[in-house]
Amino acid sequence: MGVPIVQESVQADNKTGGHISLKEKISYGMGDFGNGFMFDLGQLYLLKFFTDVAGVSAGAAAGIFLVSKLFAAVCDPVVGSFIDYRKHIGLRGKFRPFLIFGSVILAILTVLTFISPNISPTGKLIYAYASYMIWGIGYSIVNIPYGSLGAAITQDTTQRASLSSFRQAGSLGALFVTSIIVMPLILLFPNHHVGYPVVMGIMSFIGVIAFIICYLGTKERIISQSGPKEKLSIGVIVHTFTNNKPLLVLVFMTIFTISAYNIKSALLIYFAEYNLGHVELMAYMNFIIIGSSLLGVLFLPKLVRRFGKRKTAVLGMLVSVIADMLNFFMPSNVYIFTILASISFIGISIPNGVTWAFVSDIIDYGEWSSGERKEGITYSLFNFSRKLAQSLSGFLSGIGLALIGYVPNVVQSSATLLGIKALLCLYPAVALMLAMLIIGKMYTLTDSKHSEMVQELQRRHAENRV
Repeated sequence: MGVPIVQESVQADNKTGGHISLKEKISYGMGDFGNGFMFDLGQLYLLKFFTDVAGVSAGAAAGIFLVSKLFAAVCDPVVGSFIDYRKHIGLRGKFRPFLIFGSVILAILTVLTFISPNISPTGKLIYAYASYMIWGIGYSIVNIPYGSLGAAITQDTTQRASLSSFRQAGSLGALFVTSIIVMPLILLFPNHHVGYPVVMGIMSFIGVIAFIICYLGTKERIISQSGPKEKLSIGVIVHTFTNNKPLLVLVFMTIFTISAYNIKSALLIYFAEYNLGHVELMAYMNFIIIGSSLLGVLFLPKLVRRFGKRKTAVLGMLVSVIADMLNFFMPSNVYIFTILASISFIGISIPNGVTWAFVSDIIDYGEWSSGERKEGITYSLFNFSRKLAQSLSGFLSGIGLALIGYVPNVVQSSATLLGIKALLCLYPAVALMLAMLIIGKMYTLTDSKHSEMVQELQRRHAENRV
């Protein structure tokens, strides 16, 4: 049973369970579309840029991803608390203003990460560390408000599942476009030192436009006008976790699901170039693989209505695990690989989409159990797990390439080719099996429990207004 409410969540227009228009759902999804046009560039191409253009060794590149992502993860709660402690929230809302100025800052920082100054190798390494660490702060400034926005739009379980599917569609749409057109555009430039930042600048500009659409087309309905009672501290963070066990479960699940997803994205370009013999194949394969994964998004709301969020997530992971295991043991044929990789991406797109609905539910749970609505801090703690996963996947990708004997721009040995395939297929399969066990056995915030909880929250709000 939750404690009595100690602050009021203002419910604009009292539409906590009302229907959300198609226009607003599309606008909300455009936020992650814009996110992807800057975030995906790092996940897909930064390791390749470091090793093959900037001249950074695979092991050193692994260190950049590890340290930079951990640094960004530590910064996330600070950014989240800054958002939660804001005073005098205006008509534009608590989260939406960050989408405008934050996206412009992130776009500039994205271009800077793909520049390799003509300096000493040590200087290049220092620049790579500094630029990517600062990029992580910029990403937090725009991503945490955007991630918190979903919980402020609606509290209805069905509408949240629908919003999550549009968000996942936006994310996959960005991944679809950037994975197809970025490399062919870079190859148009004889000098890749020029091609990378120019193309990344074009992609980042598109990302800013998408965020503007999200800002203009969404509305915050669940707004807390007063921040948490206590200032941010280690004690507040520990208290948030101990009073929100579903958040802790989601954090552990996300570490495995996101690291699986990201390592697949980072290693595909190596697989295309060396195992299949043509880096240009990446664009064609991604056209089919990511395009197919949109099927998972289309069926997501129906699956949630039929099975609930938890079982839907487990089902998607199971499909991905089976497809990845088969892909590792099958011959490295472009057609077989693409078919099985497509099935895997359909599967993994489902839990990745459901996750956003989980987060919104968990924000409600935190308010129900503690009496304080902490969207920014809660989402930043969840985002901490994503940063850990991104750090892990980037580190494993770089260290994995070093361990299997990868040497840039030469013909790879048979052992190295097998190692690339194992990193691409086996690690995601094992990671998703662990994620299935975590969410399937430990997550207890069912859809029915959430509905009961929201009704109680609405009753408390009504009593406080009397």
